[in-house]
Amino acid sequence: MIGKLLRGGFLAVLNLASGISLSASPGSFSPATYDGELEHGRYVGALQLQGEVFHVQGLALDPKHVWVTSVDNAGQRAFLHLFDRASGRFLRRLELTDGARYHPGGLSLSGGSLWVPVAELRPDSSAVLVEIDAETLTVRRRIAVADHIGCVAADGTKLVAGNWDSRQLYTFDLARGTRPVKVVDNPSGTHFQDMKFVDGKLVAGGNTSWLGGTLDWIDPATMRVTRSLKAGSIGPVRPFGRGGPVTGEGMAIEGREVYVLPEDGPSRVFHFRLDA
Repeated sequence: MIGKLLRGGFLAVLNLASGISLSASPGSFSPATYDGELEHGRYVGALQLQGEVFHVQGLALDPKHVWVTSVDNAGQRAFLHLFDRASGRFLRRLELTDGARYHPGGLSLSGGSLWVPVAELRPDSSAVLVEIDAETLTVRRRIAVADHIGCVAADGTKLVAGNWDSRQLYTFDLARGTRPVKVVDNPSGTHFQDMKFVDGKLVAGGNTSWLGGTLDWIDPATMRVTRSLKAGSIGPVRPFGRGGPVTGEGMAIEGREVYVLPEDGPSRVFHFRLDA
């Protein structure tokens, strides 16, 4: 047993060193630096976000804006940050702390609303799904959930949310009320951290280890994985640095364009283009 643990630790150190060697310091990267870190994805570039960001959680995009959720663990506070998409310039910040619920998760933009889960930082706890007007940043409604919710995807009145490590996925139909209509086990071995609806499919990103993760496409009708791409890491990885698996935190997707937010502040949005 000890021999296995030692060998495992040695391999982990080697993998960590490998991950670190692939990294670059903030602001110093070339278009080829991160090629290969997302299967079937070509690295396009990165956008440096200006302003204070804590431990990053979720990412959402519209044509002009970048939305980021982050948690200030030391202060036990939850935030939603707004940036200019063209320049990365900081525009606005909204605090979402709700008592013991100070952990915001993966967020989603649909129909002019931003949906953000804010949860207690422990499994089997409680959360609120907060609907926020994307233009005014006023809260439209709050939906209480008797579980930790770490990410949510929105498509009109339909929501899919993942609990702690996305062990289970909750489906809501807001046209029928605010109670989940279905709860299923995660069909993937990935701990999803952010998810979006894209062309009727659920696309979810997360981690499988300190140094890797996947980007998965899920059929919402059957809740089965129909495609899965492996992801590497951008190091130095946490807890030794600010990075981690490419898909380990925030993720947004527009057609073949994949955007990920793996770094704690100062954070960059990394852009990959899928070959198919």
